[in-house]
Amino acid sequence: MIPNARKTEVVGLHGDAVKLKVASPALEGKANAAVLEFVAQKAGSPGRAAVLVAGAKSRDKVVRVEGMSGQELRLKLMDDKE
Repeated sequence: MIPNARKTEVVGLHGDAVKLKVASPALEGKANAAVLEFVAQKAGSPGRAAVLVAGAKSRDKVVRVEGMSGQELRLKLMDDKE
């Protein structure tokens, strides 16, 4: 996750991880909230379905979306990048 970007978007893969740019700053949880909102929206799920599992204070985050496997989520996030 790269904070303070011009817009929130998927920029590609980094190993098995999906790399995101986030428009929000990495202050007071704003970037984390933006990541969760963006991931839920791309997954077609309500915002509360996306949960930050690990990485609250790191650029490397683990996000889980209720009812969706990691592979399914990765495919949804990368859908417009292919």
